[in-house]
Amino acid sequence: MLNIKPDGVYIDGTLGGAGHSSHILQKLGKNGILIGLDQDIDAIRAASARLEKVKKDYKSEAEYAIVKTNFEKMSEAAEDVLKDKGRELKIDGILLDIGVSSYQFDEPERGFSYRFDAPLDMRMNQEAELNAKTVVNEYSEKELIRVIRDYGEEKWAVAIARAICKKRQVTPIETTFQLTEAVKAAIPPRARQEGGHPAKRTFQAIRIEVNKELEVLENGIDAALDILSENGRLCIITFHSLEDRIVKNKLKQAANPCTCPASFPVCVCGKKSKGKIITNKPIVATENEQSVNNRSHSAKLRVFEKR
Repeated sequence: MLNIKPDGVYIDGTLGGAGHSSHILQKLGKNGILIGLDQDIDAIRAASARLEKVKKDYKSEAEYAIVKTNFEKMSEAAEDVLKDKGRELKIDGILLDIGVSSYQFDEPERGFSYRFDAPLDMRMNQEAELNAKTVVNEYSEKELIRVIRDYGEEKWAVAIARAICKKRQVTPIETTFQLTEAVKAAIPPRARQEGGHPAKRTFQAIRIEVNKELEVLENGIDAALDILSENGRLCIITFHSLEDRIVKNKLKQAANPCTCPASFPVCVCGKKSKGKIITNKPIVATENEQSVNNRSHSAKLRVFEKR
C-alpha cells in the first residue's frame, strides 16, 4: 500500500527491529532513501544490524538513516537527514506501526508484559522520566481510575484503582507480577475468565499513559500529512480500538475537513481536503497470517493518499 518507488524517500516512524524497514529497503534503488525513527536505543541497535545485512544480501545501493526520536517529530528529523544529503523535504511514503514492538514485549526487563516478572517500567524511551512504577505508586486513586478506564476501556477500573492504592499502602508495587496480583484481586473470579488475561487492559492503559501514546499519535498524523508529497501514502497499523478510532477520525477529517452545514449549497469555510482515504474499511490479517502470527489478530491497517 506504500506504492514504493525505487527513487523515493520513505519514513518508517516506528522502526522497532526493522521488520518493515528491511522490506522497504529491498525495494529502493540507488537514489532511494529510507529514514527510520525510534526512541528506543536497543531497537535502534537491532535495526541497524538488520538493515546492514539487507544492504549486503541484496547488494542494495539505497541509503538509509536512523534517527533517535519520536515519530511526532518526523518533520524535523527528515528535514535534517535530507538536508545533509542535499535533498529537499519530499516524502513519498510514511509507515506507522503503533504501540509496543514485539522486540519490546519480548524483553522481560522492559516491564511491558504481564507474562514476565520484572521491574515496572514500560518506557519506550529509556531516557524518559515517567515510568510505570511512578504511575502505579504515585498517581492518586482518581487519576488511576481515569487512566485505567479511558486508556484500558476497563469496566473494573474503579475496583482495580482501589486495589492498587490499598496494596501500595502496605508496600510499594515495584514489579509486573505485584501489579498483576492487585488487578486479579479486584476482579470477580467469574469476570476473570472472560476476555483474555485479567491484567491486559490495565497494562495497556498504564503503558499508554507512560508514553503519552494517543497524544503522540494525533501529533504524528498531523506531521505526516504536512510533509507527504503529492500522491504520497500514509499507512498506519493499529492494535486496539482507541488507536484505530483516532486514526479513522483524523484521516476522515483530513479527507473532508469542511465544517459548513449540510444545507449550504457550496463550501464557504475554505477548508481544503488533503487527499483521499484508500481503505474505506481497514485491512486486516488473513486467516493464514493469524494462524502463524498471533499478534496480528487485532491489527488494522488504514491508508491515506495525499492530494
